[in-house]
Amino acid sequence: MSRYEEITTFVDELGKRQYINVKYPNVPLQQSDLYIICNTTDRYDTLANIYYGDPSLWWIISIANNSTNQDGLYPPLDSYIRIPQDYVGVLNKFNILNDLNSNVSSY
Repeated sequence: MSRYEEITTFVDELGKRQYINVKYPNVPLQQSDLYIICNTTDRYDTLANIYYGDPSLWWIISIANNSTNQDGLYPPLDSYIRIPQDYVGVLNKFNILNDLNSNVSSY
C-alpha cells in the first residue's frame, strides 16, 4: 500500500497533478525497538519487508534514523540503525497528521 494512496491531490496551473504536503510523525524511542548493523545488502525497503512484512513501510525505518542519509534506500554501511517495532502506531499517527480517515490498526 502506498502511503500516498489516500493523500489529497490537486491540479496546478500547468495541469500537473500535485500532492498536498505530507506530514510525517516523530518516531519515539521505545524499549521494543531493534538495532541492527547494516551490511552491503541492506536497504530500507528490504528491512521493512523483513520486519514489517511490507516494503512500502521503508520510510518508517528511514525517519527513525534521521541522522542517516534520507535521499536513498541504502542505510550507511556498518552503521547501527533502529527498527521501530510499533509501526502500526506510527502509521496511525501518519494518518492523523494527514487527516486520513482509514485506521490501520488491523495490521
